[in-house]
Amino acid sequence: MISIQGKGASVGIAVGPLQFLHREEQTVERHTGGDPYREWLRFTAARDQAVEELAALEQQARNEAGSDAARFFEIHQIMARDPDYAQAISELIHSQRLNAEAAVADVTEQFAAMFAAMDDAYLRERSADVKDVSDRILAALTGVERSRPDFEGPVVLAADDLAPSETMQLDKRKILAFVTTGGSGASHTAILARTMGIPAIVAIGDTLRPEYEGREVIVDGGSGTLVLDPDEAMRERMLKRQQRQQKEVQALRQLKALPSVTADGQKVQICCNIGTPADVYPVLENGGEGIGLFRSEVLFLRRSQIPREDEQFDAYKRVLSAMGGKEVVIRTLDVGADKCPPSMVLPAETNPALGTRGLRLCLNRPDLFRTQLRALYRASAYGTLSIMFPMVTSVWEVKEARKLCRQVRDELRSQGVPFAENVALGVMIETPSAALVSDRLAKVADFFCLGTNDLTQYTLACDRQNSDLGRFYNSHHPAVLRLVKLVAENARANGIRCSICGELAAETDLTETFLALGIDQFSVAPTAVLPLREKVRSIDVSQVRQRVVDDLMNDAIPL
Repeated sequence: MISIQGKGASVGIAVGPLQFLHREEQTVERHTGGDPYREWLRFTAARDQAVEELAALEQQARNEAGSDAARFFEIHQIMARDPDYAQAISELIHSQRLNAEAAVADVTEQFAAMFAAMDDAYLRERSADVKDVSDRILAALTGVERSRPDFEGPVVLAADDLAPSETMQLDKRKILAFVTTGGSGASHTAILARTMGIPAIVAIGDTLRPEYEGREVIVDGGSGTLVLDPDEAMRERMLKRQQRQQKEVQALRQLKALPSVTADGQKVQICCNIGTPADVYPVLENGGEGIGLFRSEVLFLRRSQIPREDEQFDAYKRVLSAMGGKEVVIRTLDVGADKCPPSMVLPAETNPALGTRGLRLCLNRPDLFRTQLRALYRASAYGTLSIMFPMVTSVWEVKEARKLCRQVRDELRSQGVPFAENVALGVMIETPSAALVSDRLAKVADFFCLGTNDLTQYTLACDRQNSDLGRFYNSHHPAVLRLVKLVAENARANGIRCSICGELAAETDLTETFLALGIDQFSVAPTAVLPLREKVRSIDVSQVRQRVVDDLMNDAIPL
């Protein structure tokens, strides 16, 4: 009996033979010098075919797994028709005279790498969307039909990861569970498995060896444990756990319609992080109470040209309209030399994490900033908008940003363009300097939002992208939590909201700490909303506040 540990992604217990997914590799021919007009027509015809296939998959998903699963294929149709995607392919076909297949492959690699490099786990997993859509278009271009995996009997299916279309085309009667070597809790495999009620483990790594194929395994999608060749005692224990988990899943689903209120009556808002207008769908399906962070830079990172004011306006308007009056916090452009859009040329920097990025870049490029602010204020007429400035270190930076906002409002007013007069202007607290002067920042900001990923990096002087520093990058470090406490106290003293949107926001073992320190809003990936709501509703803040504060300040939390 061998036990292998991964990450639990969809609760449930399954017992059966292990089967690996065997795919046929898709080769892409590459040549130049053809007729660009002909290649462009070939691409558009293949794209249209792909969209038709995705529409059929959407209907199948709706019939078999409900609207949550169907959303994936709605999003894939939008991606296939994305004008930025098409423009990038067109440029390669016309400027380099590439054949359509090579142009699609090159643009796919560029777009997928962009998403894979993002900080947020949910957005990183969108890299798989780009690849899945492009593979479908490539199949249409080459005339190669995508094969549908089939198995003789019920199996525990193992793969590196599964694309939504692969998952949807499987015979669900023959799938006991999913196990993937890669992926995360935000991967499509994880999300679709939860939607369809199929146990799943992700990120199990290369300890799951090909030679294990055909052997019996037990999958515990709750704990993330896979047991190879289980004995009878293990079987019995797992089946009992299965009964308990089924009851827990039913209870979690009931939380979607319930408010996020602590046991002692404190109202808490649980919102979501998104990167594109299409990401609104999972927010609504998971009971998100608003958008706590819309990363506007994703609109820029996907473009070969800086998006025009009308294009930005349209994207912001779509999100605000879809949220039906719930607050949408849009972060202004947050890029730098380490995260540079193809449309912008930024000088190389020795240490881009400490360079011209975020609000610094926007203040140095007022033309770029003004265009975004005009689009944001115009969109504010269609919902409840709040604007947030990233990478703030000083009060004067916020004053300069607010001054530009006033100028844009005056400009729109004189032109007779409608906009909301009550747009809140907030500050993202992600540097120690911003935390330490948060008492003064609170007087020029309408709200705070703690970005714990960067706050941890800058506080500990530890590059969070460096895998060799994994054990040194400790987001639970008392120095980080003490800064959270200071910021929350200064926000409360000045009557403004203090939210948290970094990855720590979804860690339920810290929820009690954050509530005790004064955090009153969380912004997380859509799939984290219900587990977080369950945790919030179980906590009596009045009973734990003093203990948590004492532990933090008296070094009860280990260094």
